[in-house]
Amino acid sequence: MLLILTATAREMSSALGSEWVHSQGTFVPFQFQGREVLAATTGVGVVNAGLVLGQALARKNLSGVLNLGVAGSFDLARHPLGSAWLVDEEIWPEYGLLASGWTSADAGALGFALGRVGDRRIWDRTAWDSEANLRRMGLAPRHGTEDHGLVKSLTVSGVTADAERAEALHARHQAGLENMEGFALAYGCALAEVPFVELRTVSNAVGARPPRDWDLPGALAALGQATAALFSNPEQ
Repeated sequence: MLLILTATAREMSSALGSEWVHSQGTFVPFQFQGREVLAATTGVGVVNAGLVLGQALARKNLSGVLNLGVAGSFDLARHPLGSAWLVDEEIWPEYGLLASGWTSADAGALGFALGRVGDRRIWDRTAWDSEANLRRMGLAPRHGTEDHGLVKSLTVSGVTADAERAEALHARHQAGLENMEGFALAYGCALAEVPFVELRTVSNAVGARPPRDWDLPGALAALGQATAALFSNPEQ
């Protein structure tokens, strides 16, 4: 069965078009556009996301994991408010050797890879074929995101709160978006060899605090539209 994960109830409600009242980590069967899916909120952050995904992988027979949510944009000209994106690479800039004044940790300098997928060691990033995974999961490849396409994203434990740090992170990693759960979910699915897809809509500029350069209601509305489009595949 396909598992849909969001960090918060508000994101799940917007994605599925139905008020979500279930507690964090509760797996709920749900009919969405004529298809039986399993859905759960993880709570915010990599720890919560990893814990809930681990429970699902251990207890459920999953055909794939679809992560839905909002994200910050490092460049609103390229990734504007309300736009929808399929992520095809996640970076965790906080894993590794971290010294005072550094923007990101050096994963290689620590000397310990997080894990191994096949013959590939995972350090601070993982990538996947989003379009192939969409097809494997019976979803419409890039439908609803044709104007925007694929993007690289950073997963952080602390939201970037100022423009200086945002610029430094972007210069080092060249990522388009910032989120708080994606790497944990992508990495866990890679280890378990379960197809993974991550869909994000832009709610804010990275480094800006509300209300400047923020439109959370618009991003949530766009998330519902983009999710519905993914499930419009006539071959599912």
